Amino acid sequence: MTPTTAMEAAPSAPHPSPTTPGLDDRITRALVGAAVGDALGGPVEGWTPERIAERHGGRVTGIVGPWYGEDWRTARPIAPYHKGDGHVTDDTLMTHALIRVYAKVRDHLDAYAVADHLVPDLLSPRWIPELEAEALPLQRIFLAEKWIVARLHYGHIDPREAGAGNIVNCGAAMYMAPVGLVNAGDPRAAYAEALEVAAPHQSSYGREAAGVFAAAVAAACRPGATPEAVVDAALALAKDGTRSAIEAVCEVAARHEDFEAALAPLRAAVEPFDTVGPDYRAPSLGARRPSRLHAIEELPVALGMLLVGGGDYRRTVLGSVNYGRDCDSIATMSGAIVGALGGEVPADWAATVAEASRLDLHTPARTLTEVAREVFARDLERRRAHEETFTALAGTR
Repeated sequence: MTPTTAMEAAPSAPHPSPTTPGLDDRITRALVGAAVGDALGGPVEGWTPERIAERHGGRVTGIVGPWYGEDWRTARPIAPYHKGDGHVTDDTLMTHALIRVYAKVRDHLDAYAVADHLVPDLLSPRWIPELEAEALPLQRIFLAEKWIVARLHYGHIDPREAGAGNIVNCGAAMYMAPVGLVNAGDPRAAYAEALEVAAPHQSSYGREAAGVFAAAVAAACRPGATPEAVVDAALALAKDGTRSAIEAVCEVAARHEDFEAALAPLRAAVEPFDTVGPDYRAPSLGARRPSRLHAIEELPVALGMLLVGGGDYRRTVLGSVNYGRDCDSIATMSGAIVGALGGEVPADWAATVAEASRLDLHTPARTLTEVAREVFARDLERRRAHEETFTALAGTR
């Protein structure tokens, strides 16, 4: 499959209708869906499906409390975060930070926009739900994300090269939904922009996953898109181990409609490409190193759960959550994609997450929608200017 650009698709694209969400609605559903998926997955992150079922007396079917109950502050001293009860994690914090960068630049982003705007944002006090306090986002984000600040703010590394040397994980991919939404309907453009935005953060298959995830979100915004079409668009752009992992997982996922039956088969399908190993909390010695043969686990599984869920938000996200391991990021990604497809996020879940996290989940969506419209107008102007120049040069009409 060769994806068409947004301009190529525009003439034949159907107009939004009550059953075909428009741009505003898709961006809102994608961003709210990502945040809700993040909040649902947070409290069970790092565990296996079996341990999750044992801890909760069955599968997680909604918002749950901390894994360690009242001991959440002291159970893990190195990460004393209040995961659960509707609190979003660093996936959503980084997503909203990237939206604020778009709000400042109001155009396509590059690696220098990360250095000039995202890094200062991570050093500005914000309400951090898991800390239940105002703090620097830098104090909450994972070490792989702290890398951005260390390399750019303190190391003054070339932004396009700063990601080299970092551990390779889903850290960049997890917050790339805004890139896909700004490039709604144009997976190829989303892929290219996400690779540039992720350059200060990641290398190898971590950066590749960021590009493919953004492309999947952009493809999901196309009117009439299906989960299968989203996967096809992702595969048309994915390279190396990322492509192979998506193919393997989605081939298995296509045979399942119930996430319970799909949990073990999806893990088995992605395992050959995953460097972390069977024990998520004790990665193997070869974990998270650059490779052309491997892939992050989160994106292929998110796409697999999208197929299993058939475009339904609840089925897709709950499958992602109950998969365990890095399930907050898996559910963030699958929630964004299924939301962009038009999947309806349960209103009670969204309200609980917004209240518990003390975050306005809708204003970032409105902001990004405004930016997306402005960027599209700029793209049209640039395209017309290029057409005029090329016509003059080539003598064509």
